[in-house]
Amino acid sequence: MVLPPFPESYWLTSESLPNFPKLTQDIKADVAIVGAGISGITTAYLLSKQGLKVAIVEAGNILNGTTGHTTAKITAQHDLIYDEFLSHFGREQTRLYYEANREAMQFIKQTVRELRIDCDFAEEDAYIYTNSDKYAAKLTAELAAYEKLGIPGAYVEQTPLPFRTQAAIVMHDQARFNPVPYLKTLIRQVTGQGGQIYEHTTAVSVEKGNPPAVVTSEGHKIVCSHIVSCSHFPFQDGWGFYFARMYAERSYVLGVKTEKAYPGGMYISAEDPKRSLRAVTANGETLVLIGGENHKTGQGIPTIKHYEALQAFGEEHFGLKEIRYRWSAQDLTTLDKLPFIGPIAADAPQVLVATGYKKWGMTTGTAAALLIEKLIAGQESPYQSLFTPSRFHADPGLKTLLVQNADVAKHLIAGKLEMVRKKPEELGNDEGAVVSVNGKRAGAYRDPQGGLHIVDTTCTHMGCEVEWNEGERTWDCPCHGSRFSYKGEVLEGPAKKPLKIL
Repeated sequence: MVLPPFPESYWLTSESLPNFPKLTQDIKADVAIVGAGISGITTAYLLSKQGLKVAIVEAGNILNGTTGHTTAKITAQHDLIYDEFLSHFGREQTRLYYEANREAMQFIKQTVRELRIDCDFAEEDAYIYTNSDKYAAKLTAELAAYEKLGIPGAYVEQTPLPFRTQAAIVMHDQARFNPVPYLKTLIRQVTGQGGQIYEHTTAVSVEKGNPPAVVTSEGHKIVCSHIVSCSHFPFQDGWGFYFARMYAERSYVLGVKTEKAYPGGMYISAEDPKRSLRAVTANGETLVLIGGENHKTGQGIPTIKHYEALQAFGEEHFGLKEIRYRWSAQDLTTLDKLPFIGPIAADAPQVLVATGYKKWGMTTGTAAALLIEKLIAGQESPYQSLFTPSRFHADPGLKTLLVQNADVAKHLIAGKLEMVRKKPEELGNDEGAVVSVNGKRAGAYRDPQGGLHIVDTTCTHMGCEVEWNEGERTWDCPCHGSRFSYKGEVLEGPAKKPLKIL
């Protein structure tokens, strides 16, 4: 069975999205929000309801980033996390993490009901399963953490899945939905309250002052009392060194029609390589989303192999009639696995940041919006210290910081020392590779029509050498996760400038 070709296809493309203009002049607002994903749009919705004038800027098209490439689980079951958090942060802080996500889930459910949003919202049980003795013991420890924290859950040996499992834990009353019609409804609420949205508008810096201003790549300004960065990496990169405090991972999804009926529920394997399963309704038919295969951006095996591994898993356990969609997503993980939500730096209380959701952005992104609303209103929140970006936990933060930045140094050096002998003229149609041009490292891709595109492979963020991603026809940086199109255009930060065209 042949995988669908790129450009990538994904289930949310069935939803038509509104178009918004580019920012072409200076404007004023109460709050400027950078990034139009779930956290940015939900924040704008909440603030608009309070009577504040908001302006959202998005570097590309709205809902085409991680929010538009999600499996859209709404859950407080974030893999094996609670036993780990108990050991690092203690019972009170770990319980707050659960409560923040439960409140976010309830907010989404209530908003769907109040605004009568047709978004395929459905409550489902969520399972973590394993066929490994080692991970069966970890599931037992995780369930013990549930019990200590008062989280409803249960241990089972066999799940409803059509294949044997050795053990699993279940968290009841979780949910899933289609985020695009949900967020389109919130967008209409925002614009109906006078909010403004600008696409293809890249924020590059903050101009300090009272009030401060967001400055775009074309020099236009949004003067406002508060700024909220809801982009992956904070666009104001120099504050807080976030590129060194988070790392980027990619994961992959297939949307398939199966021979075996899907039993309901949402599932994720405890062990690696991850396997994530849930049903979705797309264009009136039921598909199964098979996800997993996460790895650090720009590193590992050829990316097409990850799709092939998911395909093999689906064929083995469900039988595949058709692979309708395939796509990938990029997620950021902080050193301690807690999101960063709050002031971007101690001396910049008017600039807030929300990022680092790992792979659970539908829920934690909503939790971020609920917290940011309170921070801007000057209200106290029980989650404020838990998520503050200024925190640093020596355990596990210091160890993770050393490991991740040693990995950055390794790839920085390896890229500079690599011997490249392949020439651009050796590439066939629809083939890309690192090549040698005049004795220097370069990146080349020959498109299906035979056109040759050659770029400098030096990442414009901090000078690491990007690698070719054959599964998605992109240039990916193994150091901090920046991604570029084969033409050199920025697809993912923290890089802001495109690769140089040769």
